[in-house]
Amino acid sequence: MFVSYLILTLLHVQTAVLARPVGESIGCDDYLGSDKVVDKCGVCGGDNSGCQVVSGVFKHALTSLGYHRVVEIPQGATKINITEMHKSNNYLALRSRSGRSIINGNWAIDRPGKYEGGGTMFTYKRPNEISSTAGESFLAEGPTNEILDVYMIHQQPNPGVHYEYVIMGTNAISPQVPPHRRPGEPFNGQLVTEGRSHEEGEEKDRNEKEDVRGGAPEIFTSESVQTFPVRHPDRFSSHRPDNVVPPAPQPPRRSRDHNWKQLGTTECSTTCGKGSQYPIFRCVHRNTHEEVPESYCDSSMKPTPEEEPCNIFPCPAFWDIGEWSECSKTCGLGMQHRQVLCRQVYANRSLTVQPYRCQHLDKPETTSTCQLKICSEWQVRTDWTSCSVPCGVGQRTRDVKCVSNIGDVVDDEECNMKLRPSDIENCDMGPCAKSWFLTEWSERCSAECGAGMRTRSVVCMTNHISSLPLEGCGNNRPAEATPCDNGPCTGKVEWFAGSWSQCSIECGSGTQQREVICVRKNADTFEVLDPYDCSFLERPPSQQSCHLKPCGAKWFNTEWSMCSKSCQGGFRVREVRCLSDDMTLSNLCDPQLKPEEKESCNPQDCVPEVDENCKDRYYNCNVVVQARLCVYNYYKTACCASCTRVANRHPGFLGSR
Repeated sequence: MFVSYLILTLLHVQTAVLARPVGESIGCDDYLGSDKVVDKCGVCGGDNSGCQVVSGVFKHALTSLGYHRVVEIPQGATKINITEMHKSNNYLALRSRSGRSIINGNWAIDRPGKYEGGGTMFTYKRPNEISSTAGESFLAEGPTNEILDVYMIHQQPNPGVHYEYVIMGTNAISPQVPPHRRPGEPFNGQLVTEGRSHEEGEEKDRNEKEDVRGGAPEIFTSESVQTFPVRHPDRFSSHRPDNVVPPAPQPPRRSRDHNWKQLGTTECSTTCGKGSQYPIFRCVHRNTHEEVPESYCDSSMKPTPEEEPCNIFPCPAFWDIGEWSECSKTCGLGMQHRQVLCRQVYANRSLTVQPYRCQHLDKPETTSTCQLKICSEWQVRTDWTSCSVPCGVGQRTRDVKCVSNIGDVVDDEECNMKLRPSDIENCDMGPCAKSWFLTEWSERCSAECGAGMRTRSVVCMTNHISSLPLEGCGNNRPAEATPCDNGPCTGKVEWFAGSWSQCSIECGSGTQQREVICVRKNADTFEVLDPYDCSFLERPPSQQSCHLKPCGAKWFNTEWSMCSKSCQGGFRVREVRCLSDDMTLSNLCDPQLKPEEKESCNPQDCVPEVDENCKDRYYNCNVVVQARLCVYNYYKTACCASCTRVANRHPGFLGSR
């Protein structure tokens, strides 16, 4: 039965093709020779008044890096077309109003392809980056079931984004689908008659339409934004025909003049690999074979459609493409992989077969490059500082930060640590001069009353702090003794010996002195007499040897250096060393008694110098400051005054130390 029906169908198709007038076409109203087409609103022969076409171009000049909203797509929008007007390094992004990212969200760049969102399917296209100058695009048929927002990931000047979508008006007519036209039935106020038998005419009509349309509904690509897809009524659905809603019933006129007749079959459920179809039964006149409403026939006599197999030949083999793996790198250019298998479907079962069966098809790529986001990079924020010492070997430093592609300072771990520029290095300021190293003055005066002396130790050593161009300490040796006076003495005529001075050295064998004078002690004063007046008395010694203790160690220090800054708080330094009795370095000094090596100086405010060349070259430099672009040398020069002003208000704004 199936083979006979197929042969009959082919004969009818051939007859219909030969009988069709040359040069005539079928309009959307299903009439031969009609010139009616579907308008943008989906109305056959309409004038585009049933809907609103919204379109425009987003051309705003953007300054800051990151996401910028381009347009809002309302709920119910159809024929959506969002296209960059020219290729750029920017990316388009799509997000629902509820916050769900659909395409290119969270700085992750998706691959071109199809993405579901807002109740429809979006086709994301990114033309070849080398051979094409076209920009990115989002295309969708719609309608959307929620509000969607289109964004641009701005990285370079905006080339312009064209947007267009269709919204059905309140008085708009739903997309027109012509009803199934039967010979002799009125359609759009016309009665269609043809010069052949009703049964032959109906069969020929159906096969003629199948031949014109290739036996399948017309398909519109996503680029066809001016048209809506139209379902042709001549194709039967694949489900059981009992579920088809019949036309409005006419007054029952059941009689033996009408009977049930099979008029073709439903479409096969599959095009290959063994599907199923069902016969279609209609109520017709016994003599004229004209189809009439089903109420004319006895419903209890209607045959029950039985399933029939169809397209039992195996389907062609195809490449089954798996999902892409995660990108091998979290930022920058990485790789991702997927599994590609040759499979074939038969009897609703998908089987893996040998790859040679798919040799008629180009094998999809199994590896691809990917980039989730742009990597952060190292940035040197300041020049090298001055060397930590004025002579000899010291260190200098500079500020190195990890900066994201939008200019924010981020953790060092987000940059490649192997590429990090050094932020500290040694510096050699040349050989150092020699300076006098001094101890503090002794606390005790050498005489208990009258004139005495205080002493200190002096030594010449290499100085790593001072930058004076001296080859040695010179002849201006600092004094080792200074006079002191503890007040007058009282008594009678006698030799008055003052207190012994401190030992000339703090360890080992040394000498100490004292004053010996002849005095007369009065009630309130001492009268100094000529030594002759005391000659009858034994004169006490004025010098003796001394040995305080075994040799140890003590602190020596240089004079203070010049202040590092002339204003706004600087510091000065000196070098301190622990030396033993033989003037060699030692570590036996008391750390708590160590003299300070550094102290503050010149705390007064500086008078700012005005740089006449530091000016703003553009009127909108305030935008550069707000976007924190002063970290880049170009903007720091082009907007010098604004960047300097904000750096003075907020120290560290430009990353200076």
